[in-house]
Amino acid sequence: MAECTTLESLLEMGFDRNRAEKAVAHTGNQGIERAMDWLMEHENDPDIDEPYVPPAGNVLGASEQQSPSQPDTDLTEFVGDEIEEGDSKRPMTEEERKEQIKRLEELMRVKQEERRERERQEEVDREKQRRKQGQELQKVRQKLQDDEMKKLADDRRREKMEDRMAKQRVKEKIARDREERARKFGGGSSGSSLSSPTSDTTPQSPPENQGPPPAKKDYDECRIQVRLLDGSALTAVFKAQEPLAAVRVYVQMNSADSQDFTLLSPYPRRVYTDLDMEKPLSELGLVPSAVLVVTKK
Repeated sequence: MAECTTLESLLEMGFDRNRAEKAVAHTGNQGIERAMDWLMEHENDPDIDEPYVPPAGNVLGASEQQSPSQPDTDLTEFVGDEIEEGDSKRPMTEEERKEQIKRLEELMRVKQEERRERERQEEVDREKQRRKQGQELQKVRQKLQDDEMKKLADDRRREKMEDRMAKQRVKEKIARDREERARKFGGGSSGSSLSSPTSDTTPQSPPENQGPPPAKKDYDECRIQVRLLDGSALTAVFKAQEPLAAVRVYVQMNSADSQDFTLLSPYPRRVYTDLDMEKPLSELGLVPSAVLVVTKK
């Protein structure tokens, strides 16, 4: 009787019959408050509106016969046609029924408000968690960016150090070559000069009877004159097997112009590339002497 009365109360409050039957069955006839709690908790279930099929041997309204020893503790919460007064029952008046329905609707409103407040609090907690995760992610990204910038800075410093060391090695090699040339030529200077190279031999009258042409001489040194962008010239003696890069470094060290440049030979005209910088002077045809011109890249 109590279960049927609970079902009727839910129907009078506007609940769908399928939902009301499921609420009564799943709460085990524990009162209308339990039924309303169940409805509010499961109102978004995908199968909430499907027809309720009770298990075998369990029919709505038959719980009292199956378990008569279990009293309904929330009987006063039900809305029925009768009300207990001591050991007897009397029919409820229309005013009493309306009052009880009103009280149940107020109870349902309170429950719904509590659920909405709980959902709002859960939403706030989720938003806090989302912001916290976003801040942590931002920190990780910032740390990765800082590490990348630090790595790039370390790479630049290492490249500059290697470049300085390479230039220093070239300078030391040029200095050793100068010392060796100075010892070989009795202390003569091979520094820069603005004058043209002079001949070390005096002209001689050709002999009357010339013999066969002399054999080609193998030179181990060459005299290079470099014309700079400002019109001045540098002259120096280099080993025949030194690479053209030694001449380039010599010009960089003794020229006031820091612009990048290219070397070329005017006659015959030839522009020397980066690959030519590794070739020896003898292979490039600059032995025993040659004139090079500095041009902008």
